[in-house]
Amino acid sequence: MKPIRVLVLGLVIGLLTSAALAQASSDERERARKAALAFQEIMAAPDQAVPQELLDRAQCVAVFPSVKKGGFIVGGQYGKGLISCRRSEGAWGSPAFFTIGGGSFGPQIGGQSVDLVLLVLNKDGVEGLLRDKFEIGAGAGASAGPVGRNTHASTDILLKSQIVSYSRSRGLFAGLELKGAVITQDKQANKDTYGQEISAREILLDGKARTPNTIRVFPLTLRKFSPKGIPR
Repeated sequence: MKPIRVLVLGLVIGLLTSAALAQASSDERERARKAALAFQEIMAAPDQAVPQELLDRAQCVAVFPSVKKGGFIVGGQYGKGLISCRRSEGAWGSPAFFTIGGGSFGPQIGGQSVDLVLLVLNKDGVEGLLRDKFEIGAGAGASAGPVGRNTHASTDILLKSQIVSYSRSRGLFAGLELKGAVITQDKQANKDTYGQEISAREILLDGKARTPNTIRVFPLTLRKFSPKGIPR
């Protein structure tokens, strides 16, 4: 009887593990879908979008859909999102999962959620993202981004800012003052998605991960609006 019990126990553990993996995969798929949808809606809004010149110059784009925030004027925030970086030829590479929390997200009233978009403009900003915990404002220059297709990106933004930040809440899209927010690699989500222990650097820069079909919608959406970057 003992071998049968061991076999049954093994089967139960296997089924539970498979169910957990399927749930994790579903969570990451939904996160990618929501991030892609938020970015697509922002870029499709007439006269209210990320300026094309800035998007084409970005080395990486992060989208955190439905970041929850609470409190009056200043409150806590927490959200989950994805980041994708350009390959050397300008195409968008495999996304890595990150979380964002804390800090000041500008004027806040109530407990509504916001969509956050971050454009990482240079190598220093990219390297910052790859730390275990990256605090915006602690040595990392961040600016509220200009809005509108015809808005010419100022030289100031391109030269001084590592990151340009935006928010959308209740249909309103605007540049965002983002200070003290901490961006952290979501190691468990990356492991669940890519099926192995893998760092954000290996995914974003080293090209050691192939984008699973379940989250391909995110880099494909970025490619739709910026198929090729501006040479630096």
